[in-house]
Amino acid sequence: MDKRAQRRPRIDDVAREAGVSKTAVSFAFNRPDRLNPDTASRILDVAKALGYRPNPVARMLTQRRTMSIGLMTPQALSTAFANPFFGALTEGIALVAETSGYALHFISPDRGSLGRALDRATVDGIVVIGLPAQHPDVDRLRELGLPMVLVDSAAMPDVPSVSVDDEGGAHQAASHLLSLGHRDVLIVAIAPQAPYPPGENHGVGPDRLRGYDRAFCEQGVAFPENRLVAAQSTIEGGSAAFQAAWAQGLRPTAVLAMSDAIAIGALAAAGSLGLRVPADLSVVGFDDIDISALTNPPLTTVHQPIRSKGEAAMRLLLAILDGADIQAAESQLLETRLVVRASTGPRPGSGAAAAPRAAAPA
Repeated sequence: MDKRAQRRPRIDDVAREAGVSKTAVSFAFNRPDRLNPDTASRILDVAKALGYRPNPVARMLTQRRTMSIGLMTPQALSTAFANPFFGALTEGIALVAETSGYALHFISPDRGSLGRALDRATVDGIVVIGLPAQHPDVDRLRELGLPMVLVDSAAMPDVPSVSVDDEGGAHQAASHLLSLGHRDVLIVAIAPQAPYPPGENHGVGPDRLRGYDRAFCEQGVAFPENRLVAAQSTIEGGSAAFQAAWAQGLRPTAVLAMSDAIAIGALAAAGSLGLRVPADLSVVGFDDIDISALTNPPLTTVHQPIRSKGEAAMRLLLAILDGADIQAAESQLLETRLVVRASTGPRPGSGAAAAPRAAAPA
């Protein structure tokens, strides 16, 4: 067989067959607005007939864009995807990215280092998810100079962000349990655990802890610092944390979990220990992931607009990539609200009336 017949069609072949320059062929694929519509259409028809496809690397160099967006998380992807919250957030990001022709590139620690992973990432911009202020690679991220938007991450100077009212939502969750008479409350934070008291630190962990603390202070109840533990934000992490607390002799009447995944794990662990929810134990989560309304019993939680948060972050990043002058002051703070379901009730033996139940979001 003639080896030339097996050769992959090149841009020169399309140009010769269509009777145009190689530049015109490039414009037909990358900047069709710079050609007469009939010429662009003819070039594309010739390319299709020849089986020509642009070289992706050459196309990237021509456009000076990779058409890829990095989603960076300080957790291993195996841990991130074990939390349904991450999938819902990514769904919102992907919806906007794919509509605009961008692919997603996940960036997670390379042998424990986000810096190494960032050095290998070829992307036009980054959505940074859940990066704490004390993370060792924060400075490396700033040095890169890539367009970026923060989601649920500690603030950085001159970097826009999208977050939710974590403190306000956590305050509602703790106030709800305290109004039901609960005092022996196990608080399960997201690992790594934020220090108590949170002081001037900000981010998901410190802000939610601050909201819990404020509710206890308002009710005149000592904050249960000796019942503050941390877990990976997964169902398995929540189950292990509750079982470990129980094995240590703690007998809480309620659990405040900083994520729904942790709360669902606590529900499972309580069931395995023979505890009835909410008769023996009340559980409150944070996120309102889809499965929270389907647990047994349905989970009381703090609703945050997860998918909308991802969409908003991606739109911000696209605006920056398109040359908009987006300042950190334009960062967005989305609302949270308590959704009361059947996993919470009065403290055992208190005789307190159950709080009225709010309708779950559709």
